Amino acid sequence: MDIASIGGILVAILGILAGMMIEGGSIAQITQPTAALIVIGGTTGAVMLQFPLKTFLAALQHLMKVFISASSDGEAVLKQIVAFANKARKSGIVSLDQDLPSVTDPFLKQTLMLAIDGTEPTEVRKIMQMEIDNKSEMEEKIPQVFEAAGGYSPTVGIIGAVLGLIQVMQHLDNIDEVGRGIAVAFVATIYGVALANLVCLPAAGKLKIRHREEQMIKEMMLEGVISILEGMNPRMIETRLRTFLSDSKSESTPAEAAA
Repeated sequence: MDIASIGGILVAILGILAGMMIEGGSIAQITQPTAALIVIGGTTGAVMLQFPLKTFLAALQHLMKVFISASSDGEAVLKQIVAFANKARKSGIVSLDQDLPSVTDPFLKQTLMLAIDGTEPTEVRKIMQMEIDNKSEMEEKIPQVFEAAGGYSPTVGIIGAVLGLIQVMQHLDNIDEVGRGIAVAFVATIYGVALANLVCLPAAGKLKIRHREEQMIKEMMLEGVISILEGMNPRMIETRLRTFLSDSKSESTPAEAAA
């Protein structure tokens, strides 16, 4: 679970609600199912009009990545590649064929298969880099879906507010109903702005970070296998691959760890 994402949205909601209640408001004042239906339905329809259905459904599936970090453990991948490098140095790269069933990552497995089959390092890099680029191009569309939703929802919220005001204008003979109706009408605007700035735009930013992390892991895998194929010393491979890891634990060199 991503504590930052869960904690962030909770802090935002609780902060807004607490501020409203301090000023004498109540949660019931902003609980309007009709306004929520207008904002969510209108925003969803606009996004579906802009993007293909396949991209829209993929974006909904990737929404869980905002709250659950399922990316590969970079340190574990590094140790696995270094172990492969040590084995290849002793028994040859063909000996890694026995370890293929234990490799769970499809990208790493495919890269190792190309290396074991005797593919030249330049060709391995070209083939797998093309796969990284193609997948990256598809995954870049996912945050764009949420960015688009963040742009549409405030406008749809204004539409909901205008629709509410139209209904209010039909009851100008009752001033009490007019005041209450205006307050209810502007709830749609609140929903639109909140959906954009508390959900859609932050989700797009987090998904961009997730995508970059996954891309860096794949680039590390590719560089590691090519280094093995070129016969590089396992210690040098480890030092090179650690440059792909950004966390402080992974930044320590093998010499620092030994010290």
